[in-house]
Amino acid sequence: MEGEHRVDPFEAFVALHGAALSASGVPSRLWRGLWRKMEDEVFDAGEYFGIMQVEEAEEESGIDEEIEEEFKKKSNPGNELCYKVIVTNENGLQASSPDSIFLIDHAWTYRVGHARQQLQQVPGLLHRMANLMGIDYHGEVPDERAIDQVLEEMWKYNQTYQLSCGTAEDKVSVWYIMDEFGSRIQHSDEPTFATAPLFYMPQEMAYTVLWPLRDLETGAEVTRDFAYGETDRLLRRCRLLPWVSSDTLDVNYFTPEPSDDHYQAILNENKEKLPVSINLPVYNKDKIFKVYTDLQQVLQNLKHPRFEFTDSEQEADILYNFSHFKDYRKLSEERPHVMLNQFPCENLLTVKDCLASISRRVGGSEGPKWLPRTFNLCTELPQFISFFQQRERRGEDNHWICKPWNLARSLDTHITKSLNTIIRQRESIPKVVSKYIEKPVLFHLEDVGLVKFDIRYIVLLRSVKPLRLYVYDVFWLRFSNRPFSLDDLDDYEKHFTVMNYDPAVSLKQIHYNEFIPLFEKQYPDCSWKSVEENIFKAFVELFQAACAKPAPLGICDYPSSRAVYAIDLMLKWETSSDGKPYMQPQILEVNFNPDCDRACKYHPTFFNDVFSTLFLDEPNGCHVTSIL
Repeated sequence: MEGEHRVDPFEAFVALHGAALSASGVPSRLWRGLWRKMEDEVFDAGEYFGIMQVEEAEEESGIDEEIEEEFKKKSNPGNELCYKVIVTNENGLQASSPDSIFLIDHAWTYRVGHARQQLQQVPGLLHRMANLMGIDYHGEVPDERAIDQVLEEMWKYNQTYQLSCGTAEDKVSVWYIMDEFGSRIQHSDEPTFATAPLFYMPQEMAYTVLWPLRDLETGAEVTRDFAYGETDRLLRRCRLLPWVSSDTLDVNYFTPEPSDDHYQAILNENKEKLPVSINLPVYNKDKIFKVYTDLQQVLQNLKHPRFEFTDSEQEADILYNFSHFKDYRKLSEERPHVMLNQFPCENLLTVKDCLASISRRVGGSEGPKWLPRTFNLCTELPQFISFFQQRERRGEDNHWICKPWNLARSLDTHITKSLNTIIRQRESIPKVVSKYIEKPVLFHLEDVGLVKFDIRYIVLLRSVKPLRLYVYDVFWLRFSNRPFSLDDLDDYEKHFTVMNYDPAVSLKQIHYNEFIPLFEKQYPDCSWKSVEENIFKAFVELFQAACAKPAPLGICDYPSSRAVYAIDLMLKWETSSDGKPYMQPQILEVNFNPDCDRACKYHPTFFNDVFSTLFLDEPNGCHVTSIL
């Protein structure tokens, strides 16, 4: 129709995908050609390239790097034959041609937690993957040995992307393996091509795009850089280890606490503004405090006569919010009397990489006894690899658990003893890797057997200076659903205890007062009182470390702040210097604003106790114990 504005389909493509293409370094001169191929589903790589089988990669002139040499020996491990992709088009390939961009299909897309199940259940998948990876498998029925091999070898083939929107579950890293053509492209430190994943919105399909970095003649090899974008030589060696397994790293694996700048950068990234110094007002003993909160659990359960709710944030004396507060400066300048349920810089406790780094203030280079040895995969990869390889040489247990810095509920968390898996995990969302507790203290569950369990304590931080800390007198237990053994590492119900978010999984509940006598019966040499003393000692050391330095290197001493944290921990067997076994608490994580549903259900006075202790300074008569 005349006057109607028609949207140019190419411009619409750029509006949807331009940012992703720019971020991946795809030259804009190729975007139109890419759009045409995606629109018409043109897979024309076969007209330009061919896959060659070679007995052994020939020496490539001009690159005499040790790594490149190792690659030659190691291409397609497990295969006598090695594959290469070469340019077969008789006119070669011009980098400037707008059509010099190609689509590669994905043979398998999965989340790590579902990989084994898919190999067992998806018809033909195991066969195709075994073929692609050079694994000997010709059976009709999925064979667990072949599946285990694919699950190990896949870390030499897979790539990753994340979806940027949706639920926490949707944001778990997606891994994919390119089709036979894409998977045969070998590594080079001086690659001829680049690749990048692209999520094509109209079809909701992910492809890999491939484009040349220079003009190529017929017969030239198609290579890409498996550590693309990494310029640091040591980190390149680390990232390329999955393909050069003989490389050993003899770097010092001591991990000191990060520099002050590191903490300053975290503060800036969090956009937190620190408060100015204030004096805390003194309130009348009978003042009734107005509470503004967006937490249903508080609204439904706080019944104490000295607190009343208000819908107006402006008139509140106490802000008790679920989301993180950022602008403490403004609050401290304009309304210093307003108390709130969080501290500036408390992410030093609640984010896993920060928890590990502040804990190094206790216990020297090994870190504290109450925290599993932890490395930040972004900043401490060489130290971790060196530590892993030394343990391997000494024949020590090498099971590790990879966790995202900032996802709760065990999402995207994986247990493995494969170094390749851990190295490649670094390419997804930021993660830490912690020593997996290989000798946990187990609990005998009727009808199940000896299972893992973890313990959750609610800790109340009243102030930083002086440091005042309380523990709620009730603790909570979570159990695994299957007997523990150090195998089947992807069996969620054997290795994890977080069961209350999956409606399909049964939840075992034993209350703390039933648990203690059962525990003491199972472990007659251990009184729960002495175990709990050690747990509280660990909490005290943790909070002392977190508050030992001024903000942003420690939790900020803001007199109007109070907070409730949940600390999850397990117990592990250690041996004392005189050879006696003892139970050592292991802190797993600290959670801000924990879900207190169970607390309120079984202990209706829970929030009355919390508010009395934190905001009225009246802990007497509440179910809390002062530990500092």
